[in-house]
This record gives sequence, structure tokens and C-alpha cells, in this order.
Amino acid sequence: MTFPLVGITMGDPAGIGPEVLAKHLRTAGSTGIRLLLIGSDWALAEGAAAADLALAPLPAFDSLDDMPSSGAVAGILDVGVSRPPDFRHGRVQAACGHHAVRAVEAAAALCLDGRLAAMVTCPINKEAIHAAGYVNDIGHQEILARLTGSASTATMLMTPGLKVVHLSTHKPLIEAARYATRANVGEKLGLIHESLERWGLRRPRIAVAALNPHGGEGGLLGREEIDELAPAVADARRQGLDATGPIPADSVFNRAIGGEFDVVLALYHDQGHIAVKVHDFHQSTTATLGISLVRTSVDHGTAFDIAGLGRADNRGLAAAIEAAQSLVERRLR
Repeated sequence: MTFPLVGITMGDPAGIGPEVLAKHLRTAGSTGIRLLLIGSDWALAEGAAAADLALAPLPAFDSLDDMPSSGAVAGILDVGVSRPPDFRHGRVQAACGHHAVRAVEAAAALCLDGRLAAMVTCPINKEAIHAAGYVNDIGHQEILARLTGSASTATMLMTPGLKVVHLSTHKPLIEAARYATRANVGEKLGLIHESLERWGLRRPRIAVAALNPHGGEGGLLGREEIDELAPAVADARRQGLDATGPIPADSVFNRAIGGEFDVVLALYHDQGHIAVKVHDFHQSTTATLGISLVRTSVDHGTAFDIAGLGRADNRGLAAAIEAAQSLVERRLR
């Protein structure tokens, strides 16, 4: 039987990505997918050394044409970035930022060519990718939008019992509040509905979180709920979407965990991330909506403060791989 090939990008070598990948390879059992590691053998070796692991050697190659035809882990697709002579864990380094982006670009290109069924990403560091010259790429979502030509994308955080999509992610809080307009919320509701239906969830129940405390208290604490959010929800319902809100943010996530909603639209980065990570940090993952490929990711950063110390937890990567496999199987069905 030929299993779908799923690529895993190693992320920033100075962070914990290669370490959690090395730990996953040590504990991973047989699954219905085949893994392709994308990065470099030196980055994986640094991660294994941090975790004090002796991994079996994996073949490294420059092209999938040279990939071995057997093995649960196909090997390492090398992105052509050498180990910097002054490499050190936990430090911003331009070469590591270059390594991270090159891996994402390679994985996305293979997904778009149909040679990968999905891609799973380990964390990148925004300062490092800017130091490498990628000044317009704030994070994975922006890189993938650039590579796929997608005009509208969104990040969905997933953890057992809770799914959250963000109206905006990498915006200063004051700009995120200004971004919560009727048009932007309406567009994101449509994207959520379309994406989840494509993934097999018929007519998903979508809750919209309020922006202001207590949902604005009838305008006493802000009029965004009256002027922007409620009209956007009404527009969506007229279009046949099962949308509800705005609901005060201090209760909407608990109601979703209780089963009332399939997904919550959070209006800014921390509003959604805090809810998901408090609910179940170690099994939280992300997926990107609005792009023409399957991409899931760990829901943690490069953790420079513990990088190289062997303390990183690999449960998030295992959950991200499982999520990618589930989405691939849904697509195949």
C-alpha cells in the first residue's frame, strides 16, 4: 500500500522545532502516512543532541527524485542552508531564519505540485526571518498566502473540544480593534463556513466573540457590537450560515467547549489563543484556512528560553501530525 506523503518543516534550528521533531521520531509508531522531513541534517542533529537522543541516520537528498521508496520516514529534503559557524540555540540568527523560510517554501511548492498530501510546520521566529531579509513575511500565514496567491486566509486553533478562528492575528491590538468591521467579519464568516464544509463539517455552528467587555453593554462600553458585529452576523444568517453573536468573550469559549458551537470567531490574537491554550496547551494545533493546500502546525513558538536544554514537549507536534492526517483522509474520502 502507498501511504500519503506528509512534509514536516523543521522550523528555526535555534528554537525547539528540531528537538520536538527528534523526540517525535523516537516515539512515533506506524501510521497511515509517510513523513518527509524538510530542512537539513545538521538542524535535526542539533535537536537530537539537545534532547540527548541518538537517532538512526536518515538519508538526505536535494530532490524527491532521489527519495528512497520505502520507510515510514522518507528522509530529509535538504533546503541548502549550511550550519552557521557561530550557531547557538536560543539566539536570533539570519541563517536560521533563512533555513526556516526555505523549508516552508519547499513544502508548499511540493503540496501545490501534488507531491505532498499536506505539510506540518514547526515554529519559526519572526525576528530571524526579518534578519534574513523576508521583511514582508510576518509568520507562516503570510508566507503561505504569498506562495499560494490567497487573498483571504485565517488561522484556526484546534484543541480537544474547542476550535477558534481569528479575525486577525499579527496586528497590534489597537489596529486589531479597528479591523473588526462588518465587512471583515462577514468575509471571515464565509471563509470559515466554506473551509469547514470542505473538511466535512456540514453547516458549522459559528459563534462570534464580542470585542468589548460584556459585549459593549448596549453601547455604554463601545459601539462595535452594535455598528459592526451584529450587522455582520445578520448578513451571514441571511446568506444561510449558522452564525450567532456577538457573544461576550468571557462566556463564548465556555459555551463552545460545552458543545453549543463548532467554532468561535475570535477578534484578535490573544482573545483566541488564551482560550485555547488554557483549555489544553499541549494538544493545541493550528490550521490555515483559505489556502489551496493542507497545512497544520504546532501552536507554540520557538521557545528560545528553553531551546537546547532538552525540555521541549513534543505532544503538540504529534497532535499537528494527527490533524494533518485526519484532514488528508477526509480529502481522500
